[in-house]
Amino acid sequence: MNFRRGITREEPEINLIPMIDVLLVILIFLMVTTSYSNFAQLQINLPQAAGDEGVSPPGKPINVAVDASEHYAVNSVRTPFNGVADFSAALRKAAGSQNDPTIIINADGKATHQSVINIMEAARIAGFGRITFTTQNQNNK
Repeated sequence: MNFRRGITREEPEINLIPMIDVLLVILIFLMVTTSYSNFAQLQINLPQAAGDEGVSPPGKPINVAVDASEHYAVNSVRTPFNGVADFSAALRKAAGSQNDPTIIINADGKATHQSVINIMEAARIAGFGRITFTTQNQNNK
């Protein structure tokens, strides 16, 4: 029995305005708290050496030089780079009877990063842990 014949029932509707307000607040919160990384504008300023010369450790150091065209020299003798294992053997030969000599890396400013890493890896394989780098003082340019 329908006692309300003349009254039509209204359809319930969802009010979208409060939902949009809440979503906008959440969107603004996410935009403010998100950190953006911008690697394209990363600028690196390399340090310059302006200190005094350090005290050299006992024993004869091994001077390893590398130029911009990746030519290597151990104690001023040109040494071909045929792999890290072969270069570590050349370092062991240059060390002679020393157990842990200091490796001094003289790298050209235009030398690749990989060439310096090759020298460091060869020293690690040879068992030499003391590595130092030479720099040019600003006054000597």
